[in-house]
Amino acid sequence: MTPPTARLSQLEFVALIAMIMATVAFSIDAMLPALPAIAAELSPDAPNRAQLIVTSFVLGMGLGTFFTGPLSDWFGRKPVMIAGALIYCIAALFAWAAPTLEALLAARLLMGLGAAGPRVVVQALVRDLYTGRDMARIMSFAMLIFALVPALAPSIGMIIIAFAGWHAVFLAFVAFSGVTVVWLGLRQPETLTPALRRPLRFGPIFAAAGEVLRHPTTRLSIFIQTLAMGMLFAVISSTQQVFDLTYGQGAQFHLWFGGIAILAASASLLNARIVGRLGMRPIIKVTFLMQVGASALMITAVFAGLPNQIELLVYAAWTLTVFFQVGMTLGNLNALAMEPMGHIAGTAASVIVSVSTIGAVAIAAPVGLAFDGTPLPLALACMICAAIAFWLTTLIRRDSDG
Repeated sequence: MTPPTARLSQLEFVALIAMIMATVAFSIDAMLPALPAIAAELSPDAPNRAQLIVTSFVLGMGLGTFFTGPLSDWFGRKPVMIAGALIYCIAALFAWAAPTLEALLAARLLMGLGAAGPRVVVQALVRDLYTGRDMARIMSFAMLIFALVPALAPSIGMIIIAFAGWHAVFLAFVAFSGVTVVWLGLRQPETLTPALRRPLRFGPIFAAAGEVLRHPTTRLSIFIQTLAMGMLFAVISSTQQVFDLTYGQGAQFHLWFGGIAILAASASLLNARIVGRLGMRPIIKVTFLMQVGASALMITAVFAGLPNQIELLVYAAWTLTVFFQVGMTLGNLNALAMEPMGHIAGTAASVIVSVSTIGAVAIAAPVGLAFDGTPLPLALACMICAAIAFWLTTLIRRDSDG
């Protein structure tokens, strides 16, 4: 594919796609400090239901990705990303005014639908310009910047809540998305030339989706991403309650979460430095194998009767391994899944993200709602998911393997 004649520098390009990707992280993590207040105000009889604010957003994003990829193959990358950002902002305003938990969850679902535009199409945009290990390296650098948003988002949310209440967090989402979409509109050239656009016909879309799911490398990568994201969203959904109710760290939660996110950001930098030398699959396999061991240690700590402060440190370290795992695997898995799909990049990105995201919600929601006052349900689920992911990774064979 011939790139556009006007092209951003690699530094600005990485920063832009990182900000686009960070919209999702900001939308989730800035809400975490608000969950106790939302539960007390909108769901006092069933406080665990406040966790659905996380998974409803993720579910909407997964559903939206069924459409955004094919639309981006027809209209181009930028129009679909900008339209999705506008839907996201409108939904955030509805959430700001929501009087009930049901209305808030509906607004969050719509926010997720809007966020799907930037979330999935940015992968196709990167695939338009980069392939293979170069794509994995670009995505790793982007995720390094992206990781700073989870580090700051809970503190930002805490500050907003302290001064203006939890409703005002949604106005911050509008501002963040507005800045990003203006940057995209003014600076990033369209990467899909008119000659390479595919008409929006259901027959070719279903055929392309079938091709994605039939290709063994892409299919396995989707399943593994589902497990990895399921672990991540399960931990994110429950971690505020664990820090608060299990270890009495509710007031310091944003500091714990921010510190973990900052340390986990090193994973993307490490992956970017070693992926060219070691390859994507070996890194993925070792990471999941280490997660099996880390989760087993967390389970042991729960049953060992350790002092509360010692178990808190073990939990924080284990949470760090889950976040670290994301930086070491998701960029590589996306690159593996997308590498054979350059000719249908938009539809491929839609199928990959939608299936893995919806599957991740199916894992994360029941695990989060199973919170019993300890991190045991989380650790058990992560150990099982990591073991299955490790096994599936051993089955991946790229086209170039012959």
